[in-house]
Amino acid sequence: MAVLTRPEAGPRQTGPAPGAYLRQGMFWLFLLVLTVIFVGPIVWMFLTSIKTNPEATAVPPTLLPSSPTFAAYEGLLRLDGAYPVLRWFLNSLLAATLHMVLVLTVASTAAYALARLHFRGRGVLFVVIVSTLFVPGFVFLIPNYLIIDQLGWLDTVWALAVPGAAGAFGVFFLRQFFAMLPGELEEAALIDGANQWQIFTRIVLPNSKPALATLAVLSFLSNWNDFIWPIYVLFSPERLTLPAGLKLLQGAYTTDYPVIMAGAFVASVPVLILFLFTQRYVIEGVSRSGLKG
Repeated sequence: MAVLTRPEAGPRQTGPAPGAYLRQGMFWLFLLVLTVIFVGPIVWMFLTSIKTNPEATAVPPTLLPSSPTFAAYEGLLRLDGAYPVLRWFLNSLLAATLHMVLVLTVASTAAYALARLHFRGRGVLFVVIVSTLFVPGFVFLIPNYLIIDQLGWLDTVWALAVPGAAGAFGVFFLRQFFAMLPGELEEAALIDGANQWQIFTRIVLPNSKPALATLAVLSFLSNWNDFIWPIYVLFSPERLTLPAGLKLLQGAYTTDYPVIMAGAFVASVPVLILFLFTQRYVIEGVSRSGLKG
């Protein structure tokens, strides 16, 4: 009687597939290239800012300074200097923070009404608001200037913080996020006797931290990097913001590159710190918003 035997199986592979190492290596190489592209200019700005002007303009350029000096920062960070970069920095920080608070306040309330409240014409109103996103920003330059002039806000921080606080993007962004929240949370709150304001402040906003953090970063950056509008509404040199003030660092006949790079590096530090502390919320907010109409 013949006995059937099962053929012996080959050696079982326990480690990762050979192609996995190649894919992982390509992935890390791609991240390294992105790091060099985005971090490289910041490192170059800092290294140039601690060089002397002859070394900064040398050909071929040098990567590391032969005699590091922080003379460029000493003049910039004085409030009473010829170029009060520190004062410009504080002006930009105040304006961007006020603008961010106003954007979050206006956008969150309007988005909640469009996403969770039911009233006649809600869809038409939302379409009208979103349609303003297709209008170029320069169209609003003269009307905003005339309004700021009539309010007496020229050459003040309010001229920088208020315009654009009721932009359509923030309303659209938060409305998409609010629409994704489960309605059972609001129904349970209504059963417990909560009103609409309590639902908004105690349920909707705490569950929308990723979207709020994302909008906060975007609104802060848009105001911080604004260059054209401050030139139109600010007249006093000590009231300038950092992007507008850095233009004064370039002379008519000579250019002090270490000073310019020092000012640019100072302008980039708050942005990096802000994104460093909010990157987790920004990634989560972008990944969860805009998926539901």
